[in-house]
Amino acid sequence: MIPSIKIYSDGSCHTQLAIGAWVTIIVNDQTKQVLSGLESNTTHHRMELIAVINGIEWLIKQGLQFSSIDVITDSQYVVGLIERKNKIEAKDYLTKAGIPIRNKDIVFQFFSLIDQIQISFSKIKAHQALTNENRYNIEADKLSRHLVREAVCK
Repeated sequence: MIPSIKIYSDGSCHTQLAIGAWVTIIVNDQTKQVLSGLESNTTHHRMELIAVINGIEWLIKQGLQFSSIDVITDSQYVVGLIERKNKIEAKDYLTKAGIPIRNKDIVFQFFSLIDQIQISFSKIKAHQALTNENRYNIEADKLSRHLVREAVCK
């Protein structure tokens, strides 16, 4: 059994062209796995959340035995969803105006995943000087921005 797995995630988006990228770096004592992807017609928040979802889904598909997952993100949006989970579910994913919340499809998927396994979330400050604690967050940030630039310049 793997004692602990860390998921570092980040997303980036060219807002005018709605082209985004997400990156997830999964780390345990022995390995590092980098996952990434591009999306069109998307937003920054969607990319942040999709990065986390894809990391968790990848771990589940691998069938790995682990005691805990710690998701480290610089996204206040992702951390804020966790804090508002009960309220969002109680209102059936609707706003005060009675319309579906933004990103309802993936918020629902995200909540379903985090109900399945033991996960903790840690918020890390973005764009800080490189340290041992934030090196994978910086790597994910740089890679997601690079993927967006490459897609935009094609």
